[in-house]
Amino acid sequence: MKKGKHILAVGFLIVAGLILISADHIDAPAVQGGSSDITDFYAFQGENTDNIVFVANVQGLLSPAATSEASFDESVMIEFNIDNDGDFVEDLVIQAVPRNGKMYILGPVAPLQTGLSSTLTAESAKDVHSVNITAYGEEAQISSKKGISAFAGPRDDPFFFDFAQYSAIIAGEASGFNDPGSDTFAGTNVMSVVVEVPKSMIGGSGTINAWVESKRKQ
Repeated sequence: MKKGKHILAVGFLIVAGLILISADHIDAPAVQGGSSDITDFYAFQGENTDNIVFVANVQGLLSPAATSEASFDESVMIEFNIDNDGDFVEDLVIQAVPRNGKMYILGPVAPLQTGLSSTLTAESAKDVHSVNITAYGEEAQISSKKGISAFAGPRDDPFFFDFAQYSAIIAGEASGFNDPGSDTFAGTNVMSVVVEVPKSMIGGSGTINAWVESKRKQ
């Protein structure tokens, strides 16, 4: 599998509790509106403070009507990249691959290669964790295996941004944001992949770099 034309975010994450959030809505022309278009990346400490949660959202701005027909693209892999030694090269990856109504989770594991191309990393079936993809309007299905929990399916877009006010600020027509503002993304949905893993599986000194990519099968 090779990387698509969109890399969402690279950032520092303090595993002790700092939340890393990056967003990119309708802002990548090469993949805009496509099944590989990443809208958000979140990484944060889990409710169980021994765990860390990675979230990737794709296919933004789905209306409720469109969400009922939305699905993950089986030719697109979502890959969470983790650098735990500070050299800005992924030491571990978590790969999420949809197939026949399930999301298959591989990792965290050392990648077979780094950079722009990726290869599926599972050595055997026992290394693969799967979860049923939750249908729109249904109760969330969560699967747990070997301390790893996963979810995949549609969710309300959690990102808040007042785009109209932002545009007014940029145009010099406003001096700042309103409190409360108007949520541009209210009422829209995304397709979400959530993976929670023990921090002990990530390693490192307590600070990591993390980013997410969508990669289309070639």
